[in-house]
Amino acid sequence: MKFAVSIVALTLAGAAVPCMADGAADAGMLALGKALFQTQATPACAICHTLADAGAEGAIGPNLDELKPGLEQVRRALKDGVGVMPSFADTLSEDELNAVAEYVVSASKGG
Repeated sequence: MKFAVSIVALTLAGAAVPCMADGAADAGMLALGKALFQTQATPACAICHTLADAGAEGAIGPNLDELKPGLEQVRRALKDGVGVMPSFADTLSEDELNAVAEYVVSASKGG
């Protein structure tokens, strides 16, 4: 419920940033991001990328544990696509894109 209320508040405020509390991503958002990364996005991020927290050992895309991407870098890649990586702008909602980005940054300890 906290996640839904936070997203509604951000939407009403016109904010374009993901739900953050005390500098840390909301647990619900991270759980959604992880599920999308592992299996629920089409194609699933885990098919191509390595990310230890997700149990992913893909070899096509960059190793996210090594890259440690920042939030805007991940969001841009998800929205625009990069190289052979497709854009997810038409298949994931803005909230889902933000959830995946928050999860990747948190799990890879990026910044």
